[in-house]
Amino acid sequence: MALQYSPTVTQTRILDAAEARIRRYGYHGFSFRDIATDVGIRSASVHYHFPTKEDLGTQVMRRYSARFLHRLGDPKEAAQAPHNLLKRYIEGFQKLLVEDKMMCLYGILGAEICALPAPVRDEVKRFGEDHIKWLKTVYRRLNPGQKKKTSKTKALCLLASLEGALIAARAAEDTKYFERIASELMRTHSPLYTNKKNNKVPSASR
Repeated sequence: MALQYSPTVTQTRILDAAEARIRRYGYHGFSFRDIATDVGIRSASVHYHFPTKEDLGTQVMRRYSARFLHRLGDPKEAAQAPHNLLKRYIEGFQKLLVEDKMMCLYGILGAEICALPAPVRDEVKRFGEDHIKWLKTVYRRLNPGQKKKTSKTKALCLLASLEGALIAARAAEDTKYFERIASELMRTHSPLYTNKKNNKVPSASR
């Protein structure tokens, strides 16, 4: 998925501030006044660029989705073995916890889905659909003879497990929770990572 949205410098700062607020406090946990304070501009200026919170939330989720998929790359990339792509996927979630020290935007907004405006809700759903599609492609490369339904089930399980791992690690305030879960996910979702002689699984940590 290409990065197509090109915001201005001020819009980027507003989007950055809004994304951080949502990933910490949820969609309903901030106001335009909060964003204005974070960015160092007037609240009216925030409204100038994003007339409503719905507009802002939609663009935040859309940008986040595009950025995440851009970092993952093409799941059909011949130069990348499918098990390496799965490792890249898991490490993408680990980065959210270790480097960003925040939750995944999809997980946060997914928990609030019933209270979100329709355009924001649609972007959240699209994130999930795009990730399932990406993972299905990787799983079919990993096991060409696998049924499409099985590939989709594996994709759903991995996405749900990673979102749950983020929650567990944050709740325990211990990133090692995620590392242990990530290692187990690599073992169960990519058998090629299991060495039959020593039964070691490469860590997903950097």
